[in-house]
Amino acid sequence: MRVAVFSAKSYERALLDELNASHRHELVYFDARLEPGTAQLAAGFAAVSVFVNDIVDRDVLQHLADGGTRLVATRSTGFNHVDLRAAQEHGIDVVRVTDYSPHSVAEFAVGLLLALNRKIPRAYNRTRDGNFELGGLMGFDLAGRTVAVVGTGKIGTIFARIMAAFGCRLLGFDVCPSPEFESLGGRYGAADAIMAEADVISLHCPLTPETHYIVNARTLASAKRGALLINTSRGGLIDTEAAIEALKSGRLGGMAIDVYEQEAELFFKDLSSTVIPDDVIQRLISFPNVIVTGHQAFFTREALGTILETTLASVSDFEHGRPLVNEIRAPQATT
Repeated sequence: MRVAVFSAKSYERALLDELNASHRHELVYFDARLEPGTAQLAAGFAAVSVFVNDIVDRDVLQHLADGGTRLVATRSTGFNHVDLRAAQEHGIDVVRVTDYSPHSVAEFAVGLLLALNRKIPRAYNRTRDGNFELGGLMGFDLAGRTVAVVGTGKIGTIFARIMAAFGCRLLGFDVCPSPEFESLGGRYGAADAIMAEADVISLHCPLTPETHYIVNARTLASAKRGALLINTSRGGLIDTEAAIEALKSGRLGGMAIDVYEQEAELFFKDLSSTVIPDDVIQRLISFPNVIVTGHQAFFTREALGTILETTLASVSDFEHGRPLVNEIRAPQATT
């Protein structure tokens, strides 16, 4: 099957070519992300593969359907960038990667927390300049601290397990409670309530209308002073402007994010020789107690291999008329 692969990076192309030997699809790679201005590139392709910052809205799906596309395979677990209802109306099936090394993201979140709390990036930069002073580098012991895990699916629960090993007290929020999280000693509560108690808040939930800006001016105003905020899930979970105000007031003691609500124009690109017009991200990276990374939490050999193999397998299932085990559909309307 002919597959148009958008937002294709060199490291993906090499691995996809290797994995495709057993699937034998015709993969055509595009550097560009999928958006209204590039949708015409997919004309004649029965399947299209996209990544998290591609735009798969109603307009794009109309172009895809007109060009003969019948399958969209997103190389991600999250699917908030795909208009599922429009896809269904146009007869386009949508599949995602339901499971890939959850350890990759959970371990990265822990790494961000440690780097933020113990000021590791600042210490690294100092010593490279011959400055071995300790002033301004003090952190706190994680043992005995309260950690709020917002979203206790596979990733959140692994993160909680690591935090439990540090000796932390665990609080959780999820619409589907996890017995494993509770077996770690975790206690569930409302999102606002657990964030108000926590020394560390770590976000591991999907971006939905219900979770959009789950961290906002109100929740931050009630947060414990000096709390640390970690986000390796989706940028839209945090009202960034509200977080900046909380950082300025000292309500937030620090923030480490691997995702950003306006990341589509920035992440996965080398902008080191350009002027970045996004004033918000420029303000964020100017804070000494903020760490921003470019959506790399998933980026391990194990995780990427699983993501790409799952994507190819879904395309093969579609081609041969087999059930799409990773299909996602728009929720049924309720009356």
